[in-house]
Amino acid sequence: MAVPLGSKLQLDAMQTVMPTKPTDPRKSTRIYLAENPTSGIFNRCFNILLCYQKITSEEEEEEEDSGVSSGALVAGWIKESLGWALSEQPMLAGRLRRNQDVEGELELVSNDSGVRLIEGKLDVTLSEFLDLQDKKNAEADLVFWEDLDHQQNPQFSPLFYVQVTSFRCGGYSIGISCNILLIDPFAMISFLKRWTDIHIEMVSRTEVPKIPIFYRPNLRNGGPSSGLSIGSSTKACSAQSVVFTIATKILDLDSEIHKKFAALCIDEAEQKIGYKTAPNLNFSLMVKEPSEDVEVRNFTRENLVQKPSTTLNGFSISSNWDDLRADEICFQEGNKAAHVSCWINSVPDEALVMIIPSPEKDSSGMKIVVTIPN
Repeated sequence: MAVPLGSKLQLDAMQTVMPTKPTDPRKSTRIYLAENPTSGIFNRCFNILLCYQKITSEEEEEEEDSGVSSGALVAGWIKESLGWALSEQPMLAGRLRRNQDVEGELELVSNDSGVRLIEGKLDVTLSEFLDLQDKKNAEADLVFWEDLDHQQNPQFSPLFYVQVTSFRCGGYSIGISCNILLIDPFAMISFLKRWTDIHIEMVSRTEVPKIPIFYRPNLRNGGPSSGLSIGSSTKACSAQSVVFTIATKILDLDSEIHKKFAALCIDEAEQKIGYKTAPNLNFSLMVKEPSEDVEVRNFTRENLVQKPSTTLNGFSISSNWDDLRADEICFQEGNKAAHVSCWINSVPDEALVMIIPSPEKDSSGMKIVVTIPN
């Protein structure tokens, strides 16, 4: 396609989805930062794009003939099902704020400020989109994100966005972006699977009307579009991530052990990607503790990657986020995703290492994700 995809994308509406019931008591998670944290860690987000073909059942065909949009229909149900899912994990609807008790420290608080839901439409078919040669940049247009105002007013910046985009053929995409300080990629997938269970169960009830209450075309009454602009940071997606599974248990807050594991994984990631990073490249090392608190420290490659003496047991590499099994996420029963893409956005001149407790129950192991800019 000669015309840039962004020129064919129209964002029509932005709404806020909050938990269906107030969070009481409110929960908080502490963010321990290095003395001079780089701005990149605040604008790092994990992104998932899921593309679905249009439903071909007789009921859906009748609805399409009457002008009902599949994407707008799914977005309307999402407005309801997401609220219920957030009630189970209210931290995802929270905000980052400065800790009033400890100067210079930040915390995440489940204050029910909500998730942003964006609706749009793309004037191409899903098959045309999937045939694009430069698909990575096109994918970023379908996942909304706005950088955090971490220096002045972080409490006003959403940390979680959902963008539902309708294709000309009746198919649609669901693009999800979430700040990595809020939730790690593996915990996010667990949340999405629980959310889709709620979504499918809710929509399949016999007493539920065919058109949801929050069906936007009906609410807007054919008015002009809102003229929303495309989000920011997901555009810079020129980074590669390598995921490691390690069976070894790490002691909480053992910074030297964390550094040794990070060093080994960086070496392995560079071998897999095929190039060495510069000695002065900045690395953010983010460690998520079993308590859910997060610690972030900064290093250059030169002072982080030394010859590690650590021996890893049960060490394995998974390329391209295979361990996430994001292809199992379905918002309509029997309608599996035609295309799935996951990535952590790139930040100029900065790499990232995430150390995460294993998502498997009763596991003492961990996941390590190394993200290196191209």
